[in-house]
Amino acid sequence: MTIANFGHRNAATAPQGALGTHISVLAPYAGLILTVTLCTLFLTKNYVLEPILPKIYKDHYTKLPDVTKRSFLNQHVAIGMRILLLALGFYPFFALIFGHSTLSDPVAAGGTVTMGDLLIVSSQMLVGMYIFELIYRVKISMVSALHHLGTILVAEAAVAISIYGHQDARIEFILCCVWGAFDVIVEFLPSLAIIRYRVIPTEHYQLRRLFQFTMIWTLTGTIAESIVAMYLFGALWNRWELSFKVVTPILHVAFSAAQLHGSNIFRKMAKREAERLKASQNEKKGFGLEDDTEYRGAMV
Repeated sequence: MTIANFGHRNAATAPQGALGTHISVLAPYAGLILTVTLCTLFLTKNYVLEPILPKIYKDHYTKLPDVTKRSFLNQHVAIGMRILLLALGFYPFFALIFGHSTLSDPVAAGGTVTMGDLLIVSSQMLVGMYIFELIYRVKISMVSALHHLGTILVAEAAVAISIYGHQDARIEFILCCVWGAFDVIVEFLPSLAIIRYRVIPTEHYQLRRLFQFTMIWTLTGTIAESIVAMYLFGALWNRWELSFKVVTPILHVAFSAAQLHGSNIFRKMAKREAERLKASQNEKKGFGLEDDTEYRGAMV
């Protein structure tokens, strides 16, 4: 069984509290999982990253303005969290969407931990990462802030309605997992690109190529996410209540717009690095270096 029969697997009828609404036995403890995540991020920031980053990057880090230091540290938090999320959620997500599993199936044959258990934990870790970023970063663009807030609210709402037995809870949570999975995968490279930018700010050729590739990566990811999410949404069309039929596409457009905004930022950054590269080459030839104002993208 594959994604082609996703609708059949997840539209099966069952009593309330079973297949129709149940996500995981951990759903009532989502708040506790989120609290542990935030506490762990605080400890990691204070006692791991803040002491270690100056030793690793030396002047590249210590000479940064305080605002930029926060952004730089946050990118490391984002990368670390995304690695953990991929390790924890990769198998259950692909088994659920592209395989033959449901949320209630055990991860290992005969085991007690289910696909839904791992995805609940993953969802709360992702929410915790975004809450940390919203609180820790000093400057964050309106688009990024709205994207993070939307992700947090939608993810927590999906868990909450499952606890209270909403008939669409299960499939809404699965769709949230699709958004979250693509976010984890697609946004991994932008974080690496920003870190690289801070470490080699004068390597304009490398940065131009890196930003160009990152732009293509995020754009391709957004298109792929839209195809998968809307296919699954359509496969379960008859299951959705009217309110979800209206709200879900609106949310998807909003999330896609935020990702396209990020792609546009990297397009501008690649263009800026190309201009700097040309100016640097002209300077070496004796033509002089023109004044350049640094573009500060929302994701930098």
